[in-house]
Amino acid sequence: MPTPSETFLSAARERLGPTAVDTTPETVGRYGANLLPGGDLPPAGVLYPGSTEEVQAIVRLANTHGVALWPTSTGENRGLGLKSPVRPGQVVVDLGRRMNRIVEIDETLAYVVVEPGVTYAQLYEELGRRGHKLMMDTTSGPPDGGILGNTLDKGAGYTPYFDHFGMSCGYEVVLPTGEVLRTSDGALPGSKTQYLSKYGYGPFLDGLFVQSNLGIVTRMGVWLMPRPPVLRSFFFTFPDDEDLGDIFELVRPLKLNNVVPTLIKVTSDVYAFGTEETYPFEKTGGKTPLPAEVRKELRERHGLGAWLVSGAFYGPSEEAVQPLLERVKAHFLKSGKARYISHAEAEKSRVLKIHIDTFSGQPTRDELGLLRWRPGSGATWFLPASPMVGRVANEQQALSRRILTEHGFEFVCEYVCGPRMSRALHILLFNRQDAEERERAGRCFRALLQAYAEAGYTIARAPLDMQQEAMAKLEGVPEVLSRLKKALDPEGILAPGKYGIS
Repeated sequence: MPTPSETFLSAARERLGPTAVDTTPETVGRYGANLLPGGDLPPAGVLYPGSTEEVQAIVRLANTHGVALWPTSTGENRGLGLKSPVRPGQVVVDLGRRMNRIVEIDETLAYVVVEPGVTYAQLYEELGRRGHKLMMDTTSGPPDGGILGNTLDKGAGYTPYFDHFGMSCGYEVVLPTGEVLRTSDGALPGSKTQYLSKYGYGPFLDGLFVQSNLGIVTRMGVWLMPRPPVLRSFFFTFPDDEDLGDIFELVRPLKLNNVVPTLIKVTSDVYAFGTEETYPFEKTGGKTPLPAEVRKELRERHGLGAWLVSGAFYGPSEEAVQPLLERVKAHFLKSGKARYISHAEAEKSRVLKIHIDTFSGQPTRDELGLLRWRPGSGATWFLPASPMVGRVANEQQALSRRILTEHGFEFVCEYVCGPRMSRALHILLFNRQDAEERERAGRCFRALLQAYAEAGYTIARAPLDMQQEAMAKLEGVPEVLSRLKKALDPEGILAPGKYGIS
């Protein structure tokens, strides 16, 4: 007797056509693979819808057969789980394979409408074909990452348009019952302002579909920035780990007063040179953290210190930007610790050019070099909030370094700083082919999660294998989300378990 999944997949094949359903072992294995400590999570099969109507059909069939779906756009986030479902046996709905159209670009009002499969590289190429009049915000992750998927997982970039959710407008959503909802002004039939007016009339619903399993977003508007004629970045290195506190004190007023339009990145040495280097086993015998003399040698090879600070200015001309650079240069150099690196000098360094690219809205693959730091390419992200207070930054740094060292891993971190808080992107790199090291990486993540929660700091995003535990740290929210889930998804077919919501 066929299982519910088999019956569902047979019905989906009949409804969508044979090429839109794949259950071959090779495909199932590829879609279940991830780089996380918890291991692979193979789905029951993979579906490739080509339209919102086909997504509706899939959802209705899933309700009929009681099958759990796992929607994904491009599934290229290495640190959070790739295309893998949160639970084995769910059916992956790959929205990126065929739903990858740039629906509209309005150059007057500076927005684009995208389907789930549109990547950063694809949009950058199209904007270039149109003369680069408009500039998108990109991540420092893979260029084949999806714009819609990153936005719905609270991803961010670095330009003034860094807040990807904040710069999105007007969602088209297939609800777990198969109905279509258009948010914001799009709820008005024939709306002319669906992608212009974010909040619309009545309660704001867009947030229900961010980091959730309450609907499948099939179309979204994204606001774009007019490309400035001139971009000039700035870089400062600081020599010692403890300088992080001073750096935060220097960065905060620049952002509170909006002196620097970009976010300001504060990048640890291993995070920076790890994009070009691999762990020097021959010099250390595998010791973690790196011995001080080896760290120093690798820093000097790339002209770095313990910390690298970066940001950028935009303007109509070199003459307009130069006074801004001089102002920020004087601000950092007064510390007596900073060393300045100019835009022209930084362009010659692959390690530094990553940051120039992100500030200019150009997708880059270079940061993926971090996955080669240790063999086995295991990687998971830990992203706590950090108040923009120097004392707190150093307390958090000491906490992270202690826990990572206890578990045998490097401190690889980049603080992305706004006016009041930063996001501390820890990349936990480990050998995923080594069962002991993989298990140890899982324990390390849990220790970080627990320690930061006890200190009063939550995380912004969570890898698949830790989403349940991260949600369990919150009070009240899981219960409210559970009630919403039951109301919107009575059969529980849409990604049960995602972000700890069942």
